[in-house]
Amino acid sequence: MTTTLLVDLQTRDYKETWELQQRIVELRAKALVPDVLLLVEHPHVITMGKSAKPENILSTVFPVYEVERGGDVTYHGYGQLVGYPILDLSSRGKDIRHCLRSLERMLIETLAEFGITAQRIEGRTGVWVGEKKIASIGVAVRKWVTFHGFALNVSTDLSCFAVINPCGYDSAIMTSMTEQLRKRISISEVKGPLVRTFERVFETRLEETGPETLPGL
Repeated sequence: MTTTLLVDLQTRDYKETWELQQRIVELRAKALVPDVLLLVEHPHVITMGKSAKPENILSTVFPVYEVERGGDVTYHGYGQLVGYPILDLSSRGKDIRHCLRSLERMLIETLAEFGITAQRIEGRTGVWVGEKKIASIGVAVRKWVTFHGFALNVSTDLSCFAVINPCGYDSAIMTSMTEQLRKRISISEVKGPLVRTFERVFETRLEETGPETLPGL
């Protein structure tokens, strides 16, 4: 079984985390580090993927970044658990679609541990509870190394999505674990089950460390 480094950044600025991803991708491409999973909670930010339509940004009250991931416009903020798997796909069959489906499966199985029945919807990347979207997924690949990743709405203030049309949809489509369970769920409650599910789905062992232990960072 492979080992993946788990780096929990707690709450971290989006731009700082984005730059950290870029550096880790280069290290991974040179085989200087194993696979890495970053977990983080971002202050309010809007990101635009490669197929983003500017008209889907309804307000610029939050910082906006154009990034390399696939997909349209999305929002990150407090109460949302964001994960950036930096994985070498050259040892995983160079199959980007399988990586996306694995991320969806990992999130679906994590939600199931809390009694939330979620599913994927054909043609709509992400994870859904009925017709409501609870998690967004968007990845980029450089030298067969993935970055960017997933955002799971745990206790997110869903009114913040009103500044965008998330992935082209009306913001009312978004939901959270807290809304579904009708009780507040904290990110700390979700991290453990998510880590265990990630290990099972990606057939790896997560070893927690800090970013300062990675060479060159």
